[in-house]
Amino acid sequence: QVQLAESGGGLVQAGGSLRLSCAASGRTFSRTVMGWFRQAPGKEREFVAAITWSVGRTYYLDSVKGQFTISRDKAKNTGFLQMNNLKPEDTAVYYCAARYSDYDVRNPDMYDTWGQGTQVTVSS
Repeated sequence: QVQLAESGGGLVQAGGSLRLSCAASGRTFSRTVMGWFRQAPGKEREFVAAITWSVGRTYYLDSVKGQFTISRDKAKNTGFLQMNNLKPEDTAVYYCAARYSDYDVRNPDMYDTWGQGTQVTVSS
């Protein structure tokens, strides 16, 4: 069973950048898709971005297109979420997740493995 561990969160001023990492355990990443979600206090978990592990096809929440970039390093079994021009409304706990199929990648219920989350706080 693959395990995921996020890192890279923290406190940043508005307009700043952070790069989140998601390290998958094991010799190979045994899933088809890695996704990033976020959850702000009092809100539902929200899809942010996803990438197909093999070919690198990417998907984004419309509001973060051009601001966030998802990528992966297959050799290191690690996914990344580069977040630029951060805004206070980006404040949330960010989770990476993994799943076998690339159907309906924006649906959190389709993911079978989750990391513990990393806090991102953007101050105004």
